[in-house]
Amino acid sequence: MPLPREVLFDSSEQLAQQGLIARPEAPLHVAHTARHPLGTAQRPERVGGDDGSQPGPRGVRDGSEIVIIDNSYRGGQRAYADEVVVLPPPPLRIPAERYIVDAAAADERLIYDTLTAPPVAPIPRRFTLDEIRSSPDVRAYTRSVDLDTVNFDTGSWTLAPDQTQKLGVLAQALNQAIQRNANEVYLVEGHTDAVGSPVDNISLSDRRAQSVAEILTRDFGVPPENLTTQGYGAQYPKVQTQGAERRNRRVVVRRITNLLSGQNQ
Repeated sequence: MPLPREVLFDSSEQLAQQGLIARPEAPLHVAHTARHPLGTAQRPERVGGDDGSQPGPRGVRDGSEIVIIDNSYRGGQRAYADEVVVLPPPPLRIPAERYIVDAAAADERLIYDTLTAPPVAPIPRRFTLDEIRSSPDVRAYTRSVDLDTVNFDTGSWTLAPDQTQKLGVLAQALNQAIQRNANEVYLVEGHTDAVGSPVDNISLSDRRAQSVAEILTRDFGVPPENLTTQGYGAQYPKVQTQGAERRNRRVVVRRITNLLSGQNQ
């Protein structure tokens, strides 16, 4: 079976028309929430689709079931168009390089600060995970870390051992943040460059995000229940080009805890 190719895709609307976003066959990356009182993490399992009809990750703490991600409060299954939230662009009061942080140029402190920061502007309400994953306007209210320290070959979602070690600084910041607040939730986004077919690129970007999330858990002990993944194909390039571009074959991590809770601090 040939490897997925990288492709150019024009808009979220086109993706929705072909069923390539918020599709039931792409379940959540994790199913359980925070740590057991003794410090052991519940292992993840793949659960329901993105139709909003089921709660998200659940877990047990002190004998009681808790929920970090709850997609059920917005009702049952909804069409993709109903999951897309339109918001005005947030006013930025921080430098652009602090809004989208390139990991290669950042130290652990800056990455930690980025991954614990509140929204860059007040959000009007809480959002479901489906709304966050489907709505670039919502995600724009959070700072993000661009993992330009690792590179994917064209058509590949795997990282060589020397590449995986470059995730150590990110992992340390994530673990520190989760130790401070076990209810943190991070979205790991996969992206591709503009070579190939739309369907292949969505699949490829999903696999890139999942690959990084799995490495963070397997090699660095980041609790899997605090990570969720989503691939976006070539919708959001870092460099505007329709050709092959290494910088567009990347993974981005952002904190979505506040978006899920509706809290501005």
